[in-house]
Amino acid sequence: MKPDNNPDPIEDTSRIQQAISQKAINQKLGCCTAFEIAAELNVSPKTIGQTLDQMDYRITHCQLGLFGHSPEKKIVHPEKAVDLRLKTVIEAAAEDGRLSCLKAWDIAVALQIPKIEVSNACEGLGMRIKPCQLGAF
Repeated sequence: MKPDNNPDPIEDTSRIQQAISQKAINQKLGCCTAFEIAAELNVSPKTIGQTLDQMDYRITHCQLGLFGHSPEKKIVHPEKAVDLRLKTVIEAAAEDGRLSCLKAWDIAVALQIPKIEVSNACEGLGMRIKPCQLGAF
């Protein structure tokens, strides 16, 4: 007999798929909504991303502006003059020349700036943001 706090994986997957289906439009789910579902169901964003893949659904409107926007797909624009404080924090948080999506979010919160500003700075510095918390990239 399994403990009550360890849900049946099939039941959990079904619950996640149902939540996604209820909030998706034309088999597309916004990044923000994916994170809301993860929080509501107490699962990781990566689990939501994997379930979206299994359902053949797409993630749209990346909160960092990197994909899923119309008509340009990405809305990130390289910052020509990156603020020194932001540059220093990004470079300190980067690993192997990349900044993870999670660390980009953390920087935005710490500096009290929009996430897109971190993305724009990374573009300007020639630094890629990877990996995505949802597993999209």
